[in-house]
Amino acid sequence: MAQGRGAPHPQTVPPAGDKTLSVRTRFVGTRIDLRAFESGKPLALHPLTIRAGERGLGVLFRFGAVALVDVSPVEEAAFFEALAPFVVGALERPESEEAEIAIDPEAPERVDENGVLRLHSAQLERLQVVAHVLAKSTVLAWYEQRATELFDRVESLAEELQRGGRGPASGRELARQIGDVLLAQTRTVGRVEVGEKPEITWDDADLDRLYEHLAAEYELRDRDRALARKLELASHIVETYLDLLQNRQSLRVEWYIVILIVAELVIVLYQILLRK
Repeated sequence: MAQGRGAPHPQTVPPAGDKTLSVRTRFVGTRIDLRAFESGKPLALHPLTIRAGERGLGVLFRFGAVALVDVSPVEEAAFFEALAPFVVGALERPESEEAEIAIDPEAPERVDENGVLRLHSAQLERLQVVAHVLAKSTVLAWYEQRATELFDRVESLAEELQRGGRGPASGRELARQIGDVLLAQTRTVGRVEVGEKPEITWDDADLDRLYEHLAAEYELRDRDRALARKLELASHIVETYLDLLQNRQSLRVEWYIVILIVAELVIVLYQILLRK
C-alpha cells in the first residue's frame, strides 16, 4: 500500500465481509510523538494508521487523539498501555467517544436515527475519514467541558462586577485563568484544526463529500465557533476584572502615599508646636 494520502486501489481493513465495525476514539494527551510509529511499517502516514490488535487498526493523531477500529476491549487496554510512553501531557481524565459502523453499499453514507454510521465499504480511506471526524469531535468534547468549568468560575467574577464587590480572586489566579483560556484557543485552533479538511480528502471528491457530511452530522464547525465565542467571552470577563483589580490596587497605593504625606505633615506641625 502506498504510504501517504492513500492507496492506488481501495483496500478494506478489516476484511470486506464484515458488516458492522466498532470505532472508539480517545483524547489521551496534548500531543503524541509519532516518530517511533512512522519509522515502522504503517498502513498510511496521513493520518498515521497502523495495525492494532489481531485484525483492527489504529489511527493516531499528533494532537493527542487515537481512533481504534474493530479492536476488542482487551486489545484496546494493551494498545494504550504500549502507547503511554509516547503521550505528552497525558490527561488525568481522557475524553472518549464510541460509534458503530455499518457497511451497506446500497444505503446513503450518513449517521442514521440510531447513531450508526453507514458506509458503502470498509475501505481504509473511508475509515480514516471517520477517524478524523470522531477524533475532532472527541477533542472538542473535552475542551467544551473545560470551557464550561472555566466559564462557571468566571461567571462568579461577572456577578462580583455586577454587585460592585471586590471578589475573592487574586491577580495571580486571574492571570492563570487567562492562561487556561489562551492555551485552549491555541490547541484547538493550531493543532486540531477543527475547521480544516484532512489531507486525504484533497484529491478525492468522494471522500471530501463523506467528510463534509460527517462533519455536519457531528456539528464540528458549529461547535468550534461556539467554543471560540465562549472562550473569548470568558477571557474578556477575566481581563476586565483583572484591570479593575489592578486599578483598585493602584488607587490603594495612591491613598497610602497621601496618608503618609499627611502623617508626615502632622508630625512636622506637632514638632513646630512643641518648640513654641
